[in-house]
Amino acid sequence: CELFSMYSELFSVYYELFILIKYVDDHQEEYVQTLREWVAVESDSSDVTKRAELYRMMDMVGEKLRKMGGKVELVDIGEEQLPDGSSLALPKVVTAQFGSDVNKPTVCVYGHVDVQPAQKEDGWATEPYNLTEINGNLYGRGASDNKAPVLAWIHAVEAFKALDMDLPVNVKYLIEGMEETGSNGLDAMIKSQKSTFFSDVDYIIISDCGWLSKRPALTYGTRGNCYFFAEVEGPKQDLHSGVYGGTVIEPMTDLIGILDTLISPSGTILIPGIRDAVAPFSDEEWKMYQDIEFDVESYREKIGVEQLMYNNKVELLAHRWRHPTVSIHGINGAFSAPGTKTVIPAKVTGKFSIRQVPDMDPAVVEKQVTDHLHSVFAKRKSPNKLKVKMIIGAKPWLADIKHSLYEAGKAAVKRVFNVDADMIREGGTIPIARTFQDVTEKSIIMLPIGGFDDGLHSQNEKMIFNVLNPGFMY
Repeated sequence: CELFSMYSELFSVYYELFILIKYVDDHQEEYVQTLREWVAVESDSSDVTKRAELYRMMDMVGEKLRKMGGKVELVDIGEEQLPDGSSLALPKVVTAQFGSDVNKPTVCVYGHVDVQPAQKEDGWATEPYNLTEINGNLYGRGASDNKAPVLAWIHAVEAFKALDMDLPVNVKYLIEGMEETGSNGLDAMIKSQKSTFFSDVDYIIISDCGWLSKRPALTYGTRGNCYFFAEVEGPKQDLHSGVYGGTVIEPMTDLIGILDTLISPSGTILIPGIRDAVAPFSDEEWKMYQDIEFDVESYREKIGVEQLMYNNKVELLAHRWRHPTVSIHGINGAFSAPGTKTVIPAKVTGKFSIRQVPDMDPAVVEKQVTDHLHSVFAKRKSPNKLKVKMIIGAKPWLADIKHSLYEAGKAAVKRVFNVDADMIREGGTIPIARTFQDVTEKSIIMLPIGGFDDGLHSQNEKMIFNVLNPGFMY
């Protein structure tokens, strides 16, 4: 009898799985059509002139979840202050809940539906807001970052609901519309709902990341980011270089001089003390990097450079993921238009960032950078004025890969793909992960759905058609 009961239960599980997979297969065109409708919305959070589109996008998300029978709320998170002094309402955050069984764990899925700017003339092969299928890939802005991953999680629950099957867990969603510009207002909202929306949440899942190679992966860490403005101001207005050149100390010369003291040609950060807090590279971590599937030469060719800073896989991954780095992004106030202009800019602002890793503290880094730049500027004995300001101070995030949540993730990847997942980190910054960790104190996992070559933030962003299939979630 016990054996019969065991086999009966096993049959029931596999039968339900078969029904779910068949439902998913039968509705693939609907899933693609929904993604097509979402991609068509130009939800660019960096362009305030498109804010109405962003509002519409959040309404579409809410309506999609509401039609599935979820308990949906569009949460007001306040206003955004614009440079001209005016204010603009931030897009509402969509929260939804499916199931409230106290005997089941509760999983919260985070995602965003705002996108980076995109225009055909930027170099796209297709219209960026018209989802286009080419050779099994779906091209469009937001296809991988992050509209398709959000829909994959939504459609997974939708399949259970449509078949009147019990969800194995309670599911909550938190979908925002300002991730690409810093998630304005979201931190405060999370703090305010710690004892309400998040009170019964056991685990948080983020799928705003991608694989490193063709091998499936789980992400367990991201770098933080300290973004700085260094402003040098001199004369009261721009000057003619022929009339005044050689008689004034130019702000641009000062700025280039101090920026050159941030990093050496070999990539060594020159700011005193900046590496003091960096966690040591353990033997266990080195071994894990050694086992990761990653081809250095393919990486170099994909980027399109003749030489990388490091030719060894472990060193390259370590400097991409778990070491700090300085990047100089641009200079505001400098002449950059086509043609020539013989001008001496009166004020220029250098923009640079330093990626943070455990156990660096943005507050300490801010002081180190500010002190260093003022020190080297003083040595120039320039009459110009220097101002240094940290605009972003996002902390790094690191999870325990031995946690049961990651063990479950590994088992899921093994079951679906029949390979062991690569355990990887992200060189970029996903501030919300650290916010979730610090505020809610819940366990977090990053489960990438996007491919390694999806072109996030770039031209021809795409999602592999089969990965869009929410059967992957089972």
